[in-house]
Amino acid sequence: MSETGVIHDIGYQRYSGPRLGRVAMQQALFVHGLRAAFGIGRSAKAKTFPWLVAGIMLLVAVIVAASRSITGEVFFTYFQYADQMSLLIVFFAAIVAPQLVSRDLRAGVLPLYFSRPLRAADYVIAKFAAMMAAIWLLLGVPQFIMFLGAAFTTKTGVSGVFDELGDLLPGWAYSLLWAVMFAGISLLIASLTGKQAFAAGGIVAVFMMTVPVVGVLASLPSTTANSLSGLASPTFLIAGVGEWLIGRESQLDVGVGKFGQIYGIEAACLVAASFLLLLARYRKVASL
Repeated sequence: MSETGVIHDIGYQRYSGPRLGRVAMQQALFVHGLRAAFGIGRSAKAKTFPWLVAGIMLLVAVIVAASRSITGEVFFTYFQYADQMSLLIVFFAAIVAPQLVSRDLRAGVLPLYFSRPLRAADYVIAKFAAMMAAIWLLLGVPQFIMFLGAAFTTKTGVSGVFDELGDLLPGWAYSLLWAVMFAGISLLIASLTGKQAFAAGGIVAVFMMTVPVVGVLASLPSTTANSLSGLASPTFLIAGVGEWLIGRESQLDVGVGKFGQIYGIEAACLVAASFLLLLARYRKVASL
């Protein structure tokens, strides 16, 4: 019997195709995150809550559009629609954010991600963009349905359609503000734990437990305290920025008065701080 070893060619070859780099990795993470936000490609259980929330919001938009086409009355504007749906957005963020980041922590796949050219900043940007896009679509698609209902029933022809479009675009920008704010805060909270239940509870607590603080401050006899009360809650903070930008009261009736710029500054600082803290969190994870 020969003791000489034999090497068998079983077809393995070196990869010689294009290496797409970090941008392609970011895009893949973004697409995967956006699909995961709505449970696409996952079990029916994972789809239940996101699509339930989306269905409710779509149904409200259809009812508003149909009612306007029949009665000609605007029940609420595109800005007010986002304010009305604030509670559903909170619960949507509480479910989706842990899906995007807490699962990776629990499964221990982050060392595999960061062993590639992918950096912590790439991961954070992709997840942030996916969360932001999911929330914006949750608001933007129903707003577009409201626009279609108004555009096809307008009595002023093409000019009426363009007027309605002029209302829709600022409404989309306002929805983007909701998306950026909720994405930053919810992802930051979810990144602190690998347990999805704890992450979801923390997100709901931050958004809901700050609302009574606003109520207490708004009940004080001081006019200044009343106007600044919305700064204590992310939800009322966004509504306050909306009041400042559009020059009229939101559905949440914050009453910012002459302090609109303060609301805008705090909103910008809060979003920036959430992103930077999220980046610091994952840089620490990547260095382990």
